[in-house]
Amino acid sequence: MRHRSVTYTGPASRRKASGASAAAKLIRGESLPGGAAPDLAFNALSDPTRRAVLDLLRGGMRPAGEIARAFTVSRPAISKHLGILRRAHLVEERREGRHRVYRLNPEPLKAVDTWLEQYRTFWTASLNNLKAFVEAEYENELEAANKKHPKKEK
Repeated sequence: MRHRSVTYTGPASRRKASGASAAAKLIRGESLPGGAAPDLAFNALSDPTRRAVLDLLRGGMRPAGEIARAFTVSRPAISKHLGILRRAHLVEERREGRHRVYRLNPEPLKAVDTWLEQYRTFWTASLNNLKAFVEAEYENELEAANKKHPKKEK
């Protein structure tokens, strides 16, 4: 079995790379080019833990500690997830004394829903066409079967 040679590039050289992914930029807190707001939302929604955090926040505002206790991952990991959600504007953070309280911001989800609507329309039309085709084929098969074996009258 042949092994590929892998060259390590340190964090400094990776940051200089112009083709850094949107996800990597988001994690590092860098801003993305204009029009990337839906992309930030899609990136944030791509992780099941972040989707679960949003589901939890649908029930109302919650302090960071309460959010962290709801998951088996570490508090720093939840903090990173909350940071990504905050940069995507999917959650809003408010400080109350020493605590940080988070609440769901549904605005970016509207942009995602608008984007998905065109696919809903496509799939609804496609499934309706498929239904019509299957029903027509079923009727044709019934007619063919009745011609082969007509019912006998008593």
